[in-house]
Amino acid sequence: MPGPGGLSERDVAVLAMERRGWPGPGAKERAIRERLGITPTRYYQLLNALLDDPAALRHDPVTVNRLRRVRAARRARR
Repeated sequence: MPGPGGLSERDVAVLAMERRGWPGPGAKERAIRERLGITPTRYYQLLNALLDDPAALRHDPVTVNRLRRVRAARRARR
């Protein structure tokens, strides 16, 4: 259920995971499963949807804009 800012607790947690640095391969995927209780595939589906959500942009503009640039660069390489 969305909170006052339009984002659910899980949405906020997904954005928080993206703000963090990860020490090595597998650490982020393990944290996704342990902390959020979802698969990495589902996590990235949620994250991609959040990048198009104006509420996510209001909540964390630096992270969302950085990830939008990364996504755009990946699409441009295809």
